[in-house]
Amino acid sequence: MVRPEFNVLPHGPVERAVELARLAESLGYERCWVYDEGLAASDVYVALTAVAAATESLEVGPGITNPYTRHAGATAGAIASLDELSGGRAFLGVGAGGSLTLDPLGIARERPLAAVRETVAACRRLFSGETVTVEGAHVRLSEASLLNARVGIEIWLAGRGPRMLELGGTACDGVLVDFLYKPNVGAAVERIRAAGRAAGNDPRIAYSTMLVTDDDTMAAVKPHMTYRLVDTPPEVQEAIGLSEADAAVIRAALADGLEAAAEHVRDEWALPFVIAGTPGECAEELHSLAAQHGIESFLVPLLDDEPAEKLLHSGAKIMGMIE
Repeated sequence: MVRPEFNVLPHGPVERAVELARLAESLGYERCWVYDEGLAASDVYVALTAVAAATESLEVGPGITNPYTRHAGATAGAIASLDELSGGRAFLGVGAGGSLTLDPLGIARERPLAAVRETVAACRRLFSGETVTVEGAHVRLSEASLLNARVGIEIWLAGRGPRMLELGGTACDGVLVDFLYKPNVGAAVERIRAAGRAAGNDPRIAYSTMLVTDDDTMAAVKPHMTYRLVDTPPEVQEAIGLSEADAAVIRAALADGLEAAAEHVRDEWALPFVIAGTPGECAEELHSLAAQHGIESFLVPLLDDEPAEKLLHSGAKIMGMIE
């Protein structure tokens, strides 16, 4: 059985994220990721602290944070403090960051590969208890050390580009691949593992996408396919039948919000990115993907509040945690 995890977007009251975390823990989920979406959601570390304080066994960490909105040292300090508060349950999830987070803050995503690489390296050294001085292109530290350092705090990377995936393979404990075009999942995982082998690293693999079992869950995923579809590589757009004109319509509609843009997303464009069918069919596909590609864990994404409980129960059923 794949390890059951979930990723919650705290765009309402923090207590709502806590309620979902308690439910997930009772169903047998083992790890809670919390999206770091800047001003578009509650503060990620406030939400993580509340979840950690309200649960007993869930591992907790950002899913994902970025190198730009917080200094690497501040991120390491927040994770170390979360780890101390939770009794050693914290992990760090990091990636390049997206427009939803960075644009409202007026932050440009400059040299993302270097920024993520330097952040991972600095946090790793700080977690190990070192006193760190760094003069990097993005990260600068001067005789810095952590109050609550713990060797072994896991660092996970989330990304889609080939060089970012390779960085995850070489430098991180695990790599999260989410909402990838499914025919490309195998190649992405092999790229991660090949980079890891070359560096003497054996990263774990987590996978996340929507489990679409009915029309309601398809409707719930479409708003979050909008920005993914327009940013999808041209060869994938061609493979799913998404023309340049179709992508332009979705991109233009995004100015009016995700729901408006979702009206232009066809089922056939979304289906190659999600796991869909009856619960039994979803279970068969998920476990087949996990076995074929050595995927250790699966994250249920809770992107909207209304279907969240349903998605947690559906995920638990599909992953064999409940009848």
